[in-house]
Amino acid sequence: MKIIKSIGKFFDKFFFVPISKFIYIITKKINKSSKKIETWISKPTTLIFLSLFLSVVIFFVVDRKIINFADNSAEVFKNQGVNVIYNEEAYVVEGLPETVDITLIGSKADLYIAKQSSNHNVTIDLTGLKPGRHKVNIEYEHGGSDIEYNVNPSVATVIIYDKVSGTKKLTYDILNEENLDSTLVIDSVKLNTEEVTIRGAEYKIDEVAAVKALIDVEDLESMGVGNHTIEDITLKAYDKDGNIVDVEFVPEKVSADIVIASPSKEVPLNFVPKGKMAFGKAISSYQFSTSKVTIYGTTDVISNIDHIDISLDVSNVTSDTSLKVEIPKPNGVKSMSSNSTNLELKVTDVSTEPVEYSINLTGINVADGLVAQPVDEDNGVIVVEVQGAKSVIENISSTDITAYVDLKDKEPGEYELEVHVTGSNPLATYVAKKTKVKVKVIKSK
Repeated sequence: MKIIKSIGKFFDKFFFVPISKFIYIITKKINKSSKKIETWISKPTTLIFLSLFLSVVIFFVVDRKIINFADNSAEVFKNQGVNVIYNEEAYVVEGLPETVDITLIGSKADLYIAKQSSNHNVTIDLTGLKPGRHKVNIEYEHGGSDIEYNVNPSVATVIIYDKVSGTKKLTYDILNEENLDSTLVIDSVKLNTEEVTIRGAEYKIDEVAAVKALIDVEDLESMGVGNHTIEDITLKAYDKDGNIVDVEFVPEKVSADIVIASPSKEVPLNFVPKGKMAFGKAISSYQFSTSKVTIYGTTDVISNIDHIDISLDVSNVTSDTSLKVEIPKPNGVKSMSSNSTNLELKVTDVSTEPVEYSINLTGINVADGLVAQPVDEDNGVIVVEVQGAKSVIENISSTDITAYVDLKDKEPGEYELEVHVTGSNPLATYVAKKTKVKVKVIKSK
């Protein structure tokens, strides 16, 4: 609007007023012809031609910028994308700027037109350049010839490499697996390819230590038990330190067939007392309100779990006790049908008639190609005293007791080792009358 008002004032001052004065003076001097002039001017044809003449004059003045109605301004276009021209199949280029800033300088009218245009073509032309380091100009193409421009940065230092290829074994990582229901597991994953081709600069290819398909369970259409397929899985290359390496993949993405299962197993709970009870006291029996729990996890994990031990310090237990205890979750187990149970303990006096058994000594963790044996008969049999409630020790036999020495890392030779005693019933106490024995390790024949 300011430009239009300026134009109007200009023509009013320099055209209409002077022309009106000129006509008035001519009319006054040629008084006799005034009526003829007025008649001529009032004709529609005259007015049309006069308007056309003034329009042509105005267009000429504006187009040739004979008069500046406003000073030059500047406009900055930030983060403009860069189009790089090169042979992408043969070369890898490093050092290219992703975006540049463009500053345009010109009249407000020209800048307005430039701002409306979406065609800000910024290019780096690497055609004909060979592998190596190069400094190249960043060019900007624009439609307005009267606009000055500045590109920042205007020069890029690039390194061109020959593009080479290599083959890598493809593995996978599962993302967001914790978002599955706690009773579910990824039972198996089968990728549609076992190898991928990686492409890039030779030094980048040499850095790649692993290529992985990142399988996100969030991409599953459903998270229930059954067979599922995920398409368009993203690939990533990593170096030996786990950093991402920027290379191309062929194929760019893969698919995977995934089996979701819910393996489970029911296992009993075992009570394991810890510490020494008060003098003269022993636990005669125990009972869990929940004696078995169902565990969920991968098949290879739960197949190795036969029971769950619940340990409890009984040093302060002096009478019948009922309490709530936590069920420890074994390593690798995802979920359990119950996380706690009530435990009832029955306490009685220790039997005044402990039972003794003679147990043959055994050795564990003997290295391959070696055998262990006691140095004499006295070191081969261990007398074990069983203490506890009468009702407990009455039901224990010698087959329920094991006496052993640990021979881990022992080479051929003679050793004096500590005796360990265990029993199948945790409510009893097993005491070896001999705490150390002499054992010799020899090569097997």
